[in-house]
Amino acid sequence: MQQRIWDIGTDIGGTFTDIIAVRTDTNETRIAKVPSRPDAPVRAMIEALGAVRLMPDDVRRFVHGTTRVTNALVEERLPRIALIATAGFEDVLEIGRYRRQELYRLDIRPKAPPLVPPELCFGLNERLDHTGAVLQPLEEAEIERLVAWLREKDVQSVAICLIHSYANPAHEKLLAGRLAGVVPHVCVSHEINPEAREYERASSTAFNAAAMPIAVAYLTELEEKLPIGAGLQVFHSAGAMVPVPAVKRRPLVMAMSGPAAGVSASARIARELDRPRVLTFDMGGTTTDVCLIVDGVAEMADTRMIGGRPLRQPMLAVHSIGAGGGSIVRLGPGGLTVGPQSAGSEPGPACYGRGGREATITDANAVLGYLDPDVRLGDTIDLDIEAAHRAIAPIAEKLGLGITATALGIVSVANATMARALRRVTVERGVDGRGCTLLAFGGGGPMHATGLADMYGLGEIIVPAASSAFSALGCLTADFSFLQQRTVRLPLAGLSETVFAERVGELTREATAPLIANGIASDSIAIEHVALMRYAAQSDAMPVPFAMPLDGARLEADFHRRHRELFGYATMEACVIESLRVQARKASSTPVARPDVGRPPRPERTRDCIFPGGQAVATPILSRESLSGTVEGPAIIEDAWSTVVVSPGWQARPDAAGNLFLTRSAA
Repeated sequence: MQQRIWDIGTDIGGTFTDIIAVRTDTNETRIAKVPSRPDAPVRAMIEALGAVRLMPDDVRRFVHGTTRVTNALVEERLPRIALIATAGFEDVLEIGRYRRQELYRLDIRPKAPPLVPPELCFGLNERLDHTGAVLQPLEEAEIERLVAWLREKDVQSVAICLIHSYANPAHEKLLAGRLAGVVPHVCVSHEINPEAREYERASSTAFNAAAMPIAVAYLTELEEKLPIGAGLQVFHSAGAMVPVPAVKRRPLVMAMSGPAAGVSASARIARELDRPRVLTFDMGGTTTDVCLIVDGVAEMADTRMIGGRPLRQPMLAVHSIGAGGGSIVRLGPGGLTVGPQSAGSEPGPACYGRGGREATITDANAVLGYLDPDVRLGDTIDLDIEAAHRAIAPIAEKLGLGITATALGIVSVANATMARALRRVTVERGVDGRGCTLLAFGGGGPMHATGLADMYGLGEIIVPAASSAFSALGCLTADFSFLQQRTVRLPLAGLSETVFAERVGELTREATAPLIANGIASDSIAIEHVALMRYAAQSDAMPVPFAMPLDGARLEADFHRRHRELFGYATMEACVIESLRVQARKASSTPVARPDVGRPPRPERTRDCIFPGGQAVATPILSRESLSGTVEGPAIIEDAWSTVVVSPGWQARPDAAGNLFLTRSAA
């Protein structure tokens, strides 16, 4: 019988599907890329497996990150779903929040239309109060009325969101049991987002209901093609991996899973290299994702907007912009802009030679000489530099500039767009980003890193080993984890330790159950506790870690200290534990060696490249695998899958693990 000895991490991007494989007995590491297949993602993953010379029977563990669910939500390619709400609240999605998407843009719609149209929203006669006490019981006749209505509507999925069900889920559980055979998929809010704020909870539940048919079909196909049982796992947006059965019930955990995997790997690098503040810079084919890591821990967020609608669940605070390598360049009344529209993988940038005609950021990099025209990108794409010239030519003509000057302008505009994203996660959160280290990865990150650092004022850049497949690496090396969060509304003054321990115990059991079901021993699971706290008169809560058994005085002191750090003051008045968050975690034990790209390094050579200033410079082209000392810019450092641009005034040095450290030259 063939031995299953390989652990696999994959990341499905807009242009390429990345894969990294580690042999568990020898730590041999392989890496590859294949073109993504938006209409057949499972096929792309099987092709990626073949690219690292493996078969499904070789695989012990397969972890992947994907934005498939998120893309379907953003593009609104969704199945027909219904919303079941308490009578009088069935228009919760239509009313939403009374605020415009753009305050001063009257030419666009004030807010996104409801995810569920009014004719598919049903008001159920039942009612709970905020403590969970039953004010109006759910009668059998009312359930029968709902069942008859659903049979008429022919929906694929149902979202159930009843008032105050986070405090008492009895009515939602009863409905879920009764509707199990009526519609294919049933989703209840007390499992998706058991917290107060009705609109956000209803929106998140509707999102999950819409994603369930897509995710279940996709994951079922993946299980059939990779029959490895509990070894098949999905990376989730809170920065860890979860088993497939749990994801089928809560597919929203896959939202932003690809970018979150890169952040997870970045946090590990930050701890290993002892960098207290790190900015991740993940530039792929469609988007650029940035995140702040402080003391080896990535910042978390509770809410994210998708298509103008709130999605609330704990996730890594990744800020995404539509500025990737395939982002289309346009010339408008205000000058050059990049994205958010992307050429994607089909047809892709013009230089891919697949029929793309609009200029992209990748085309600008090709014109400037940063990409090697003699190497097949991802082993499949022959670069057509002349096609890149033709795509940029119309823009250059309108600007009255040469093609190379226009390409420099495109790169500068792209860097400025990405610098604004860095400010969103630093300056706007009270952090001076100039003291951070930039961790650059993804297909385009290392090409733009020095230009971005010059513009933003950063002094150090790290390009990790396997940088072009870093998110796939994050999937492989992340912890096995599950997270639960629930509204509790417990005043800290006079808090009953017994009641508090009961609430924490309930969440702990829910968080550890998926791990135990996948064969992880309960005594090897670490539990992390966070209280989301606020002053009694405040609306928003902030996270404060704590340990069990609870030390109430210390928790209160930590809250006041954290409030002072964030807002500059602490009133010292009464505070409330709004919600509790419990994360169960089993630390990863996957070792990763320097990856084997399956080909020998190329000899040193030169190529004409153009840097700010506009003059062509004969630039050394160096193999990353053979670097041993400090390299002064300008230089291009290449491996099989990535290109690192060392601009004039910068220098690069490698370490034994394959990481590159870029700093400004002493001269």
